[in-house]
Amino acid sequence: MIEYRNLRIALLGAGSVGSQVARLLLEQGDELASRVGAGLELIGIAVRDVDAPRDADLPKHLFTTDARTLIQSADVVIELMGGIEPAREYILLAINSGADVVTGNKALLATHGPELFDAAEQVGAQLYYEAAAGGAIPIIRPLRDSLAGDRVRRVMGIVNGTTNFILDRMDTEGDTLEAALATATALGYAEADPTADIEGYDAAQKAAILASLAFHTAVPVEAVHREGITGITAAQVEAAQRTGYVVKLLAICERLTDPATGVEGVVVRVHPALISRLHPLAAVHGAKNAVFVQAEAAGDLMFYGAGAGGLETASAVLGDLVSAARRHVAGGPGVGESTHANLPVLSIGSVTTRYQITLTVTDKPGVLAQVAGLFSEHGVSVEAVQQTVASAVPGLTAGAAQHGDDRSSIVQLTATLVIVTHEAPEAALAATVAAVSSNDAVVRVEAVLRVEGDTP
Repeated sequence: MIEYRNLRIALLGAGSVGSQVARLLLEQGDELASRVGAGLELIGIAVRDVDAPRDADLPKHLFTTDARTLIQSADVVIELMGGIEPAREYILLAINSGADVVTGNKALLATHGPELFDAAEQVGAQLYYEAAAGGAIPIIRPLRDSLAGDRVRRVMGIVNGTTNFILDRMDTEGDTLEAALATATALGYAEADPTADIEGYDAAQKAAILASLAFHTAVPVEAVHREGITGITAAQVEAAQRTGYVVKLLAICERLTDPATGVEGVVVRVHPALISRLHPLAAVHGAKNAVFVQAEAAGDLMFYGAGAGGLETASAVLGDLVSAARRHVAGGPGVGESTHANLPVLSIGSVTTRYQITLTVTDKPGVLAQVAGLFSEHGVSVEAVQQTVASAVPGLTAGAAQHGDDRSSIVQLTATLVIVTHEAPEAALAATVAAVSSNDAVVRVEAVLRVEGDTP
């Protein structure tokens, strides 16, 4: 049997994930080689500062600041530096130099994916990115390969561990969002600037990647409807508990037909939502991630595991590395991305969903009928209503304030209505909320949350 030459591996970046990838590659090289059929030689690690502290004790001679020379000497380039530039430039250089690329760079793929995939296809290279969405969870390969012969209808998941940790603390410990975020930061789940997580940007990038794979359609991150969790209060979480729900930040990608135009397309959205405690995603606690896939032939599938962490994500990177190395040994060109369905990307207004709307209303006869009438006028039917005992508070109704009434000292009896709708078009639901908020009987719209999954 002829032995294949050693494959030269270049690593770009030695942060929490990169350091673990390098350590595992050095420590388990012989075992990985037996799986590949060739030795895997780490020829260098490109970093900005060769003297910076690392999460693993790595040989100093491997570090370099000359990324370009390192890339041009490699068979496989692992990009774990993050950001858009120079990561994009380096990946294109690697591809055009004949190397395969493994990356976990979700931001880059969400914004420049088509460009990178086209470049790889032109030269017969392969771009691997299992670590870009879901951390250690194997979700990219199942969507790209295992379900390629099926028709995926929906992908719904928790793809950001930081926000799931925060919302889980609010649900299980009664924390405020601020307290839960402080705990997440102290434990290392949240960055010093948590904006990308709590405002939904990270989840939106992952949703764009998952949707592009699931529906064989290029989905730009700009087309993803995005809402973060900063408006979620402890009172909303408590209300969810009383009605059999839990609040989760969900990434939802679905193939549907626009009810207004009859056009079939794709809608991708990220937002907080209520999900039944009976749904599998409700049992995802802490910083874990999970992705729930609904396909026509395969049915319901769920992928669960660590969504972040240096060691956990390194597992996904090394899995891609083994795949890339096997391709080198076997020979043949890389397999291009399947984005040829070219389905239109529709707005969130095309979605059919349910709302839970919490209102503070004046406590007087006929208010419930008045509010119900507004729902009926917009073609939205009500599934359930809960009403609390009335209380006395100062202030004006939302409608009176809009009409310029400045009698801020008025004391009024109020009650809280929690209204759950049946399924209706998103556009009709949004119009209903707008009409309700301007009604004189409504003091405040306290919360509006979409309801996803099965009814409890």
